[in-house]
Amino acid sequence: MRKPQLLVALLAAVLTLVAAPAVAQPRSVWIDDLTWIEVRDAIAAGKTTAIIFFGSSEQNGPHMAIGKHNFIARYCAEKIAGQLGDALVYPVIPFAITGDAAAKTAHMRFPGTVTLPGDVFSGVVRAVAQSALAAGFKLVAVMGDHGGGQEEMARVAQALDAQSKKNGARVLHVGDLYTKADAQFDGLLAKRGITSKELHAGIPDTAAVMFLGADNWIRKDQIAAASESNGVQGSPSLATAELGKLYLDMKIESAVNQIKAFRAGAR
Repeated sequence: MRKPQLLVALLAAVLTLVAAPAVAQPRSVWIDDLTWIEVRDAIAAGKTTAIIFFGSSEQNGPHMAIGKHNFIARYCAEKIAGQLGDALVYPVIPFAITGDAAAKTAHMRFPGTVTLPGDVFSGVVRAVAQSALAAGFKLVAVMGDHGGGQEEMARVAQALDAQSKKNGARVLHVGDLYTKADAQFDGLLAKRGITSKELHAGIPDTAAVMFLGADNWIRKDQIAAASESNGVQGSPSLATAELGKLYLDMKIESAVNQIKAFRAGAR
């Protein structure tokens, strides 16, 4: 090709690139920040993973706000989406299975806690996941930051996955975010000489919220030792924001790794 012809060809290529419409990136990973047009276009451009994150509204001792799980869920969901690079996030669902309302068992002994019966919770998981599938997402990742509801999420995800495979979509319960991260954090505490049983409103929970926003959500003058009457099962006085960052990083890493491994196995 002669030099003038080469220059003309290069100029034509440049003009084509300039004229081609850029693929717009959504302004947020949260679908409730977007219009339906923006969600549709984001999916078409490759944002084909939906993250559905369940938090919980429950007592967390006298020192920590009821929204603990929801604060953690929102932080982790956004970080997970960012690391995956192809995900949008549904609004955090702030309710889980926390006890029996009529009998006032478990966390329902304390004012402010909200519970969903198991069948209702399962129905919500199913309905939101089906909504994501209907929108066109190809992988629906369901996860939760509260122990109550993990089995229900797993069962619903397994059933929906079996159905959605036929249409080229998958549904996954990301259980590692809860179980694997907690086991890793217990190991970290053990290495630091802390062997107390941290079940609820103890070091992990308190540390995470300290990192996220202690001034708003932690009452430092109300931190107390565990007792049956105050809703604490652990040693919140040993919590630090530094430990909270490590704990949240473990949750995020566990979730991302499980999702990536699932994708690799699904190919």
